Amino acid sequence: MSKHFFDYDDGDFAYTVSDNMAIDSDGNMLMRMGDNMAIDMDSGDIHYISSWSGDDDDD
Repeated sequence: MSKHFFDYDDGDFAYTVSDNMAIDSDGNMLMRMGDNMAIDMDSGDIHYISSWSGDDDDD
């Protein structure tokens, strides 16, 4: 799995741990809301991210 994407709100990278969960370099858990949006599970803030496409989107 180990895909990564850039979090524009935090200015750092996050790494996927499952199809719709990721962890960033500060240890915050993010849940996928869409290809370019995730929610911080601790604060509830919406984060705009680079592409986090699902496994079915890979060609």
